[in-house]
Amino acid sequence: MELLDEIIEKTDGKICKHCLGRMLSKTIDGEDNVSRAESLDLDLDFDECIICGNIFDKIDDELFEKIYDKLDFLEVEFDSFVVGSRIPKEVKQRDDEFIAQLNLDVEPVKKEINRIIGKKLEAELKKEVNFDKQDIIVNVNLIKEPKVRIQINPIFIEGKYNKLVRGIPQTKWPCGKCKGRGCEECNFTGKQYPCSVEELISEHILKATNGYEAKFHGAGREDIDVLMLGSGRPFVLEIKEPRIRKIDLPKLEKEINEINEGKTQYHNLKFTHRNRKAEIKVSSPDAYKVYKALVECEEPYDKDKLDVLSDLDEIHQQTPIRVSHRRADKIRIKHVLDLSCEVIDDTHFEMTIKTEGGLYIKELISGDEGRSQPNVADKLGVKAFCKQLDVVEVSEK
Repeated sequence: MELLDEIIEKTDGKICKHCLGRMLSKTIDGEDNVSRAESLDLDLDFDECIICGNIFDKIDDELFEKIYDKLDFLEVEFDSFVVGSRIPKEVKQRDDEFIAQLNLDVEPVKKEINRIIGKKLEAELKKEVNFDKQDIIVNVNLIKEPKVRIQINPIFIEGKYNKLVRGIPQTKWPCGKCKGRGCEECNFTGKQYPCSVEELISEHILKATNGYEAKFHGAGREDIDVLMLGSGRPFVLEIKEPRIRKIDLPKLEKEINEINEGKTQYHNLKFTHRNRKAEIKVSSPDAYKVYKALVECEEPYDKDKLDVLSDLDEIHQQTPIRVSHRRADKIRIKHVLDLSCEVIDDTHFEMTIKTEGGLYIKELISGDEGRSQPNVADKLGVKAFCKQLDVVEVSEK
């Protein structure tokens, strides 16, 4: 066999069964690379494989004991996994160069290592190797003395929330003075506000999953003084390093809502995928939001002019003054889709407004010193501002 002769010549016969079978994997049939090499019945006498440096000898019972001990210590719940490995740079380089010299289309040495470890773990643990979606990653470092690290992949929980009281931010808000480190100003909590929509659910999910940390991904956000009513705002809660993955979400949802009654409510909790946290932040062309705003005017307004407000359509908004310190200063063009008003008294009326996402309602009303055009105050000819605002509907993305 011409290829075999070339391999033996280039390695001077100093090649292990794993590497020889791998180089011949497209030429010789066999259950695995070792069986391919053994089928040749060659007398290979050498101390060290010229390609891998006998790295496969490190895949022994001691290595698997380290893996089992690590899994037992973490007490991690999982159904699927993959194996990752680190090998010496020189081994990878020699392997790549040898494959290139012979112009072979065979798998690299790392893939063989990962597969050998993965197959044994799959058989011993009765767990599934899944390259697309895995609960954990077993990382094996074979550079010197073998080391094992278990990476626990996050879980993602999707749902909707309602915020029923004002003064609660969507996410944890670090103290403005100490930046989260803890000081007298924040009573050493590191927080500007005692609780948030995020924390009121995440503390319970973290406890149930024995997770390390939670991250809240919302489909937009309302101001701290704004209620979130109606069917709720979509969100995804990411739980990092959960040691327990199988939790009863309907039961948890009920318990969390009972604890937070009157403050926040969470609905339709379900497991979802990683990409969902980005998907809910992207608005479709048909996405919209509906608000109820209590408008207060500095002096009596002409009630007949309220009809003119329904003509509001294309709004040009420069980044509002109140958020200019954290948002890029640019002009955004958004549209009012529907608007109606209900008179309360000479200086107050309620406005129900349906808009594209991203339109600043408070500035649409006040004009924000001319940065929002056209605006309610200019249309009415009196100074006006939003005294109270509620989000009553957020469309599905």
